[in-house]
Amino acid sequence: MKKENGKAPKKTGEDVSAKHIARETFVRLQSVYPSLKTAEKKAADFMLANPEKIAENNITEAAAMAGCSEATLFRITKRLNYGSYPELRSSIVGRKEAEPGSGGDLLYAGLTADDSDGDVVRKVFMASVRAIEDSLDMLDMESYLGAVEIIRRARKVLWVGSGDALAVALSGCFKFARAGIDARCMYDFDSQLVQASQLSENDAVIAISHSGRTGTIHSAVKEAKLRKARIIAITNVPVSPLTKQADIVLLTASFMQNTMGEIMTKRIPELCIIESLYISLVKRNPALASEILKRTDGAIRANKL
Repeated sequence: MKKENGKAPKKTGEDVSAKHIARETFVRLQSVYPSLKTAEKKAADFMLANPEKIAENNITEAAAMAGCSEATLFRITKRLNYGSYPELRSSIVGRKEAEPGSGGDLLYAGLTADDSDGDVVRKVFMASVRAIEDSLDMLDMESYLGAVEIIRRARKVLWVGSGDALAVALSGCFKFARAGIDARCMYDFDSQLVQASQLSENDAVIAISHSGRTGTIHSAVKEAKLRKARIIAITNVPVSPLTKQADIVLLTASFMQNTMGEIMTKRIPELCIIESLYISLVKRNPALASEILKRTDGAIRANKL
């Protein structure tokens, strides 16, 4: 971390240590931090640096110490999906602390040039494990069940993604097609737009974007929305251009210093959500799914040596 005028710059919600704050609260703050307004970021930074003061004081006292209004703390509480400030107070310390020695580093931030290849393997695997665990904690079951119903009722399901998110979309499309769902995924942006323009209110889109800000995905979703198709977003950021268009948002919780990096760890929770959706759909009509899977498996088996 570079110094300015001989002093280390103030830490923010994107790089502060999670050592003393409950893991669940830390994950929630990391998720919403990029979308917060200036006053809200100031309050979030105070929470991250002084979780014990939030836990020990009422909203009036905490707001005075944080240098913000009570309304700002209340908005942060709601953004973190806590029902009340007392609920936030009781949750912010004492649960799911970072492992000793982690220093709060998330994902690949802990890798150094001095690490051995064995260290690299261990840290990459552990980063993926943490992303899965945190995403499981973040997943809202009401939204998940809503997504299952949208897909179950859809006449056609269009999958959209860009970069390595496209690989995730293609995987999901192939899996759902094997279960007899009319699933489609196009490789290029123009084809995605063409498919989106042909959707109707009986169809659905599953859009995958870690940041929720990929322009091509947003354009395809916007076109599908004009046709009244239902939109399911799988993303890491709760407030973004994508989530504003979505009917259902399924949040992952995979954080890293370089959010634009094509790092596969951020895709693994997306794949887990897709796998879960697939199994939930198969469970709802096991007899039909079994028959279709037998046929598709038989067709694929013919291509095996």
